[in-house]
Amino acid sequence: MSGKRLYRTVVEKMLVLIDSGEYPVGSRLPPERELAERFNVSRPTIREAVIALEAKGRIAVKGGSGMYVSDAVAKKKITSGVASPFELMEARVVVEGEVAALAASMITSEELESLRDVLVDMAKENKQEELGADSADRKFHSIIARATNNRVLAVMVENLWTAQEDLHYIRVAHQAVCMEDIQTRLEEHQMIYNALANQDPQAARAAMRQHFTRTIDALHSATEEDAVKAVRQKLSLTRERFSADRLTDSTLR
Repeated sequence: MSGKRLYRTVVEKMLVLIDSGEYPVGSRLPPERELAERFNVSRPTIREAVIALEAKGRIAVKGGSGMYVSDAVAKKKITSGVASPFELMEARVVVEGEVAALAASMITSEELESLRDVLVDMAKENKQEELGADSADRKFHSIIARATNNRVLAVMVENLWTAQEDLHYIRVAHQAVCMEDIQTRLEEHQMIYNALANQDPQAARAAMRQHFTRTIDALHSATEEDAVKAVRQKLSLTRERFSADRLTDSTLR
């Protein structure tokens, strides 16, 4: 199984154990080492799974104490009538721009190597014409968020990605950007990587913000196109309702 999807399998297995009661609410989870042995994966994979479970609100990590199963009461999603697609994209620009700047001064050689591997995965997705796929893209941003060593920021970025998946217009915009120019997509991620490798916070912030420009433009186009379609449909119904032929039809009552 590919490494980029392995942590998701761990998440699913852990959710089964939590929901079955093996790890009840309030209980402390085994340490990373034991979980890695149980699921036969690496500790970094366990850390990715932990971040995803935190984002879902299923576990809480308490510094110096460990990981605990959280109450599974549903939390209000960002997309539950709260945010528009443009507000969400604005939040990503602000948050992930600053995340990239912070990560530039803290990222490790191992994390940079992971980013290089993800860039290779992204290129493979393009060659396989998986242009709408975002597995490698999401992992790229997730690694940068974790490189800040700030768990709150890591969870925020994960939540923003999850919210993005729930919004139709952003999905359409993302696919449009991917299909329009796959080489530019790779170059944008390479620029972010280069800034991080050079430990240049300002360049990292600028590269990350620039990365969102095409998606925002595509989002404008997608919403405008749907708005035009809606207006045309309404006008068509109006023409039919008040057409001269209909109004002069002798059968009209």
